[in-house]
Amino acid sequence: MAQASQEFGEWPLKRLMTEVVGSGPKSADDMSREQAREAFQRILAGEPDATTLGAFWLANRWKRNNPEELAGYTDVMREESVVTAEPEADPVDCGANYDGKHSSAVLGVGAGLVAAAAGTPVVVHSGDRVPTQKATAYKHVLDELGIRTDLAPEESADMVDETGFGFYYQPAFNPGVHDLYDRRDQMGVRTFVNTIETVGNPANADVHLGSFYHLAFAKKLTDLIRESDHLDYSRAIFFQGMEGYDDIRPGYTKVAEWNGGEELEDYEIETAEYGMEMENEDLEVDDVTADSATITEEVLTGERDDHFADAIALNGAFRMYAREDVDSLEAGLERARDVIADGSAEAVLEDLRAF
Repeated sequence: MAQASQEFGEWPLKRLMTEVVGSGPKSADDMSREQAREAFQRILAGEPDATTLGAFWLANRWKRNNPEELAGYTDVMREESVVTAEPEADPVDCGANYDGKHSSAVLGVGAGLVAAAAGTPVVVHSGDRVPTQKATAYKHVLDELGIRTDLAPEESADMVDETGFGFYYQPAFNPGVHDLYDRRDQMGVRTFVNTIETVGNPANADVHLGSFYHLAFAKKLTDLIRESDHLDYSRAIFFQGMEGYDDIRPGYTKVAEWNGGEELEDYEIETAEYGMEMENEDLEVDDVTADSATITEEVLTGERDDHFADAIALNGAFRMYAREDVDSLEAGLERARDVIADGSAEAVLEDLRAF
């Protein structure tokens, strides 16, 4: 992580506010890549006072960061904060919105375990009640299932290789960003940190699976990947997930697929085409943490055959498709249902509990 005594360039955040980004959403200018890099170096070093940092974050939110700025922030994060630990397996990197979900079940744990049982290794990463929502994320469902989450990055990599599924904990692999927690919490609104932390890629995975609210944001994220000097994804798939998470929503879902060197391709998924007649309300729960864990275990053990079982199977299939381990979602869905039926998915859950 950056040190407060390090030397910087000529662009403290106050000067960037006055001369570049701080004149409002319509008249503000974009920063150069080097200006964005210096800004985040100063932030990680703890150099700006709380007022200046808050103003800078808010100005960036008003004007909206372009991919070059986001790539600059991301590269500094990867250089100065992220501790990588690469498993021998080449997993799908699932970087859902860190601030979690409030009303619908977190399906990504079950989906990841199903994919792992089918031979598609999966990595998920999250923090603990991250601002602004501070809602249920991967860590909380795994905790509820009795799976260790307070892991050093090297342990997370071992978890992937031993079980096919691995969890990386933000305070351990991205301590510089974790140290910003209190200041982010005081903001009351999301900042660009909420965007870049999802592509921390602690396992150095080749494939990224993420989510977006609008298609233009998916384009911005794939452009970020293309611009970055430190993200080596060759393939990325984003979709309009439930509550912004990496869970395919019932009904209509927009998908954006990117392969290195190619233009972004977008298409739609209709869950009804896979025999799944359900609505968003069908996947809502009362206690997101406890109910998500219960649902996950009941689906993996074959005790549950309902909308949640369909949704976990479909999301598991999508992880297989993202890594190109199956040719189609139909093939992945068949494979997902097979590994649930034959007990392989439940076995991954037990391996994780024993890790």
